Amino acid sequence: MLLTITTTHQPATDLGYLLHKHPDRCQAFATNFGQASVFYPEASTEQCTAALLLDIDPVSLVRGKSKSSGERTLEQYVNDRPYVASSFLSVAIAEVFRTALSGHCQNLPELVNTAIPLTVSLPVLPCRGGESFLRQLFEPLGYEVTAQALTLDEQFPDWGNSPYFAVSLQNTIRLSDLLSHLYVLMPVLDDDKHYWVGDDEVEKLLRHGEGWLGNHPERERIANRYLRKQRRLTRMALEQLIAEDEADLDSKDMIQAQEEEAIEQKISLNQQRIETVVAKLKQLGAKRVVDLGCGEGKLLRSLLKENCFEQITGVDVSYRALEIAKERLNRDYLSARQQDSLQLIQGSLTYRDDRLNGYDAATLIEVIEHLDLNRLAAMERVVFEFARPKSVIMTTPNIEYNIRFEGLPNGKLRHRDHRFEWTRAEFQDWAQGVAVRFGYTVEFDGIGSDDTEVGSPTQMAVFAIDC
Repeated sequence: MLLTITTTHQPATDLGYLLHKHPDRCQAFATNFGQASVFYPEASTEQCTAALLLDIDPVSLVRGKSKSSGERTLEQYVNDRPYVASSFLSVAIAEVFRTALSGHCQNLPELVNTAIPLTVSLPVLPCRGGESFLRQLFEPLGYEVTAQALTLDEQFPDWGNSPYFAVSLQNTIRLSDLLSHLYVLMPVLDDDKHYWVGDDEVEKLLRHGEGWLGNHPERERIANRYLRKQRRLTRMALEQLIAEDEADLDSKDMIQAQEEEAIEQKISLNQQRIETVVAKLKQLGAKRVVDLGCGEGKLLRSLLKENCFEQITGVDVSYRALEIAKERLNRDYLSARQQDSLQLIQGSLTYRDDRLNGYDAATLIEVIEHLDLNRLAAMERVVFEFARPKSVIMTTPNIEYNIRFEGLPNGKLRHRDHRFEWTRAEFQDWAQGVAVRFGYTVEFDGIGSDDTEVGSPTQMAVFAIDC
């Protein structure tokens, strides 16, 4: 079985440092089921490809198995295991690329945490669930998926297609994240494992799924298949995923409420943001609005007061935040029109979600700074490529203005959950790049008092589809 990883990040040969495998050498590694080899079909500064070739020993697969196992002798030797990407390849990734999978690189430590363009090729990948299931697993993680169904036998086309596909996966992502996705999802697609699944598999799933599995829309199916449909183990994994996710999100909500609002309260900045955004939505003529990262529903409450908005949807990754939004919106006391127009749904900005399609406008109010920089690319695709509303209104802090806030030390962000805060030039450069990549125009404005030296405390970008 074969796996290749290609990058065009320059110098592309840095891929060798990340994988800890020299591009000029062919290296072999013994496993308990065969031999794994790593080599580079191409290695230039413009493009570099690393290949992992796994040569399965079919005798090793059955050595030590007794006839009482229920497997007939012929079935032990005649099967697809030596040829298709499966749990064998997953284990090989963990053994051969162990350091890369853990996200360590002594020579290029900064590159480890950098999202780079990567393309994975799997010539024979079992997809028991079809192409749609393949896409449901990888597209929410930001991958561009290309899949070609493989026939059972080219000489007998009437036999139809096999459950195998030739697959290409493209994404701009950290290498360690890509390897984690492959490690978990290949056995899930195969719906099989070559070894006994016990309690330690739950720990492996949680460790390699950290940071992405908890919010994946297919996390239940992933856990169920990865753990070989053992209900006890699946329940154990899901309980931990949900508990960790809710605890982390509740902590962030508390931090945001206590720190950011305290800093901005004197100038009523939050209210100014809401009023400005509502006015802009009315100016755009938007009828259907989705607030991405709606939190406790402050913008939603203002939108409900306006008769011009026919559909108002709030989306947040935190169940707790949505529960608070329901309480504060007092849905039972809303008019029939308001109740019909309001919808609250749980979802993540970094995973594709068809429920976000068809809106006139999307708002992201003080949201992007809470995302890790390496996940911005996924958010861009979810909002601007997949959901693709006619307009997008986005606000974010202007870090240049922070020196005007009393009690905020120089160089400190407005609160601890912010992953970054941009200058006006940085925000405009990023937003213009997004507009060009996805076919939008963008205009900029400030919210709050305009300081001649450092600008406004909040900066706003308004994107519109370029007709």
